Amino acid sequence: MAETLGFRFFEPEESLAHERFAAHITDFGDALNLIERLHSWSSEGEQSVSTNSDFSEIPKPEVLWDRNSEKPISVLGSISSQNVRVEINRKRDWFGISGQCDVGDRKLDLGELLENLSAEDANAIHGDFVRLKDGQWARIGEKLRRRLRQLRDATHADRKTMKLDATAAPAIRDFLDDGEIEFKAVKAWQNCLDRLARAESLDPQLPAGLDANLRDYQVEGYRWLRRLAEWGVGGVLADDMGLGKTLQTLAVLLDRKDEGPALVIAPTSVAFNWVRETERFAPGLAVHLYRETDRAEFLTQVGPGDVVVCSYGLALRDHKSLADVEWGTMVLDEAQAIKNSRSKTSKAIADIPAAWTVALTGTPVENHLGELWSLFHVVSPGVFGGWEQFRKRFALPIEKNNDEAARRGLAERLKPFVLRRKKSEVLKDLPPRTEMNLYVDLSKEERAEYERVRLEAIGEVDQLQATVTTQDQRFRILALLTRLRQISCHPKLVNESYTGEAAKLIQLRETLSNLKEEGHRALIFSQFTQHLALIRSELEESGFTYEYLDGSTPAQARQERVDAFQNGSADVFLISLKAGGTGLNLTAADYVIHMDPWWNPAVEDQATDRAHRIGQDKPVMVYRIIARGTIEEEIFALHETKRDLVAGVMEGTAAAAKLNNDELIAMLRKG
Repeated sequence: MAETLGFRFFEPEESLAHERFAAHITDFGDALNLIERLHSWSSEGEQSVSTNSDFSEIPKPEVLWDRNSEKPISVLGSISSQNVRVEINRKRDWFGISGQCDVGDRKLDLGELLENLSAEDANAIHGDFVRLKDGQWARIGEKLRRRLRQLRDATHADRKTMKLDATAAPAIRDFLDDGEIEFKAVKAWQNCLDRLARAESLDPQLPAGLDANLRDYQVEGYRWLRRLAEWGVGGVLADDMGLGKTLQTLAVLLDRKDEGPALVIAPTSVAFNWVRETERFAPGLAVHLYRETDRAEFLTQVGPGDVVVCSYGLALRDHKSLADVEWGTMVLDEAQAIKNSRSKTSKAIADIPAAWTVALTGTPVENHLGELWSLFHVVSPGVFGGWEQFRKRFALPIEKNNDEAARRGLAERLKPFVLRRKKSEVLKDLPPRTEMNLYVDLSKEERAEYERVRLEAIGEVDQLQATVTTQDQRFRILALLTRLRQISCHPKLVNESYTGEAAKLIQLRETLSNLKEEGHRALIFSQFTQHLALIRSELEESGFTYEYLDGSTPAQARQERVDAFQNGSADVFLISLKAGGTGLNLTAADYVIHMDPWWNPAVEDQATDRAHRIGQDKPVMVYRIIARGTIEEEIFALHETKRDLVAGVMEGTAAAAKLNNDELIAMLRKG
């Protein structure tokens, strides 16, 4: 019996009056295994042992427990598919899920069990054992535990109710896969399962009216979108910039034109592109630029086959009128525009109903996981539920504790609702892209200006830490960092009386001279319009021709300048980073020059993709001009940790959190 229980014999010590046995325990899971065997022995084998003279002298074992626990540690039994019962009922716009499982002589609520499978508490699970609410334990196999976790990640706690919607259908189906779980559901839920099955078996064909030859990956993107629409849940097409997300979506709009009018919400800079590509590739759709209509009167007349293209600004202003239309499809292009859930724009767009919604963005996550939640809160709220639950289940464990299980759970939850392809994976014929950092040394005059501003900033930070609230500190620290970034570009951005030259402009002038001699054309990006103004003056003095675009450029003029550059009008195109990072096709350029590094390299990548995209037939060279020994080097160091943020979140391998105030201050002191 001792061998059966895992005991080994110990020689008696002189101080002990009887022989002793001890179990070989390596971790807490081993201890729970032993306790389970002891419970089984005492409850089931006591009679047979008592009749065996070999064990008649062994005293009945005692189970000790943690001094901090009110009850002895015990293993109540095993949870298996055979002793789990689940029921789904209708709850207004959602469904409610409830259930029980039998553990020994106890009935455990399904919600309690799911709560105890918490990914962020490493002490809640040991081996095959899960801790229950009262500190007791139960055995549960890995397969059932994994399916219960998927079910947990697909449900949302609302007071005492667990809610779910159609996005939970795959998790419910997998949970019930072995057919042993007792399950009841209202007919409406069965309709969700049927709709999922129809979507998965659907074989979408490109609509006849599409006037374009799609690449294989674009056909797959269309088919994925079409199946998602058939399922009736929103999603995110997160392909890299330049892979033709607009074209893939237009194919879906054409196929769904009988489902009602379509609303496309996009940045002003992208709106004209939507009109032109709709007219070119889907002439069977009637496309309207919302800003050029009489708006209120126009909205009463839209119907199937209409595509209304609206800016985010107008969507905010007219969201009540837009919400009165029964939209068949809503498309959110460059959807990172709603990454802040507290913004008025995000809240307004969330109030516009549509039969199906899709978001297009190459950067669904730029800085932190709250942006991902904000996006899905508009596109498909059932994917994550409320913010607090998402924060507790995913954001905090991943961003603060680097929790691998939570990361995998997030990737698994996202898988059906996000499609992301990289250019390196699908565009084998795209010319190569090479990157190089051009470091410049500040002149003696520039360095003196920089150090003066840096020391002033450090002195102000010391005062802030002592007198200002944490949130107000953050705004001020970021403002001080911006001043350092500006003076790294050109002292005149901070000190208008500065009359000396700037190292970056000298480097730019030399670079452009070489490029012009060799017949190359370039895009030049800066996030500071004042910096662009200084560059314009330099170009004019040096005899370079240029086109110019920033956030104040009228929409019609934007397209005219893009067309002019594409037709060979200028040596370079000056573009502000935010205004030109999306929606522009500038393949006439084969060089891209970033004059100042941005916090997140994803923003730079989007800008670079204006040139490195479908239609480019020359290798693309990317230069970053970085001032050595300044805050720019600190910012660029961040790029290594953030460049793969999107892919990491999708694959469950990486995530990022916001830099906290202490980290920002450390950058400022070091820079």
